[in-house]
Amino acid sequence: GRAQRLVLASRSGPAAPGTAALAEDLAGRGAAVQVSACDVADRAALAALLAQVPAVAPLTGVIHAAGVLDDGVIGSLTAARVGAVMRPKADAAWHLHELTKGMDLQAFVLFSSVAATVGAAGQGSYVAANTFLDGLAAARRTAGLPAVSLAWGAWVNQAGIGRNLGDGQLARISRSGMVELSADDGLVLLDLALDRDEALLIPARLDMAGLRARAADLHPLWHGLVPQAAGPARSATAAAGADPADGLRHQLAGLSGPDRGKLLQDLVRAHAAAVLGHVSADAIEPDRLFRELGFDSLTAVELRNRLNAATGLQLPATVIFDYPTPAALSDHLQAKAVDQETGYPTIVKELDRLESTLSAIAENSDDRSRIITRLEAFVQDFRTGKKDNVSTNHEIDTATDEEMFDLIDEELGT
Repeated sequence: GRAQRLVLASRSGPAAPGTAALAEDLAGRGAAVQVSACDVADRAALAALLAQVPAVAPLTGVIHAAGVLDDGVIGSLTAARVGAVMRPKADAAWHLHELTKGMDLQAFVLFSSVAATVGAAGQGSYVAANTFLDGLAAARRTAGLPAVSLAWGAWVNQAGIGRNLGDGQLARISRSGMVELSADDGLVLLDLALDRDEALLIPARLDMAGLRARAADLHPLWHGLVPQAAGPARSATAAAGADPADGLRHQLAGLSGPDRGKLLQDLVRAHAAAVLGHVSADAIEPDRLFRELGFDSLTAVELRNRLNAATGLQLPATVIFDYPTPAALSDHLQAKAVDQETGYPTIVKELDRLESTLSAIAENSDDRSRIITRLEAFVQDFRTGKKDNVSTNHEIDTATDEEMFDLIDEELGT
C-alpha cells in the first residue's frame, strides 16, 4: 500500500507472461499501473520512459530487479557471456542512477544476490554484476542519495531465474546453509528491508541446523551465528593445525594395496555423494560414469577441489573426465599416492645418507674441493634441467643482447 502509481518496465512489457494478471491485481488494490516495454540497459530508451512520468506525480522510488544467469567455470567465460549478464544488472542500474540522481527519490532499491557476498561456484559473471550493485548502493549513500542493495538468497519458484535451477544447483544452495525463499517470503523480507537504513542487507533464510552440521568448513560470514566450539574434534584439529591430507597419508601407509584401493574408493564416493547432495555414498556406484551420476562442469570442479584438499594432490579440473568412474578415479589416486611415497621420500633418504658421508671428509682435503665443485655443478644442472650446464653458463656470460634473445627463444621453442 506504499505506492499509488507504478511504472512496470521490462524488455517484454505487456507481453511478459503474467503481466496482465499482475496489473489487474495491483489495480484492484488501488494502484494506477503503467506497463511499458523498455530495455533499461538502453540509456536513451530509459530516459524516454522517465520523461513520460508526469510532473504532478513525480517519481519517488526505484526498484531494479532485473537479472540474467549464464553459469560456467572461469575458463568457459567470454566477453560476450559476461556482457550478457552484466548488462541488465550493472548497465541498467548505472543508467537508473545517472538519470534519477537529480530527483527527490525516497527509495532506490537494487536486487543483488548473496552470491556476491559469500561466492558461488561457476557464477563469476553473476557475482561480478551483483557486486557492482552493492558498490553502487554504497557510493550513492556516500553521496547523500538513498540506496539499498538486497543480496537475496535464492528465490525458487515457477517464474524468474529460479525456474531454471536443477537438482545439482539446488543441492549446492542447500549445502551453503541457506533454504530457498518462496515468493511470499521474499515480499515479506522486502517490506522489512524498506524500513532499514543500511546500504547492504542479506534477505535470506538460513538453515541453522545445517550450518551447525557444517561448522568444520563454515563460511567465515556465518561464524558469528554458529559457535566455533561446535564439536571437540574440530577444535582439536584446528588447534593442532592438522592437515586432512596428512591424516590420509598416515592411513594409507599402514594399509596393503587392496585396502588402500577400498579406502580411496570410499573417499571418492563420499565426496561425490556430498557434491551431488546425497545422504549416503551408497548412491554412488563405483563403475557408473560420473556424467550418468549427474556431474556437470561445476560439480566436477567442486569434486576436484574436495579431493585436492583431502589428498594433498594437485588434480586438474578435468580429472573426472580423464577418469570417468569413481573406480577409475580411485585407482588413479592410488597410483599418485604410490608415486609420492616412492619418489620424494626416497630421494630425501638418499640425501641424508650422502650428507652423513660428506660430513666425514676432512675440511682441508683435496677430495672435498673436487666434491664441492661437482655438487655445485649438479645443483645448477638440477635447477635448470640441463645436462651440460658449463657450456650454457659460458654462453650466457659472453652473449650479446641479440644472442640472449635468440637463446631465450630457443629455450621456449619459439
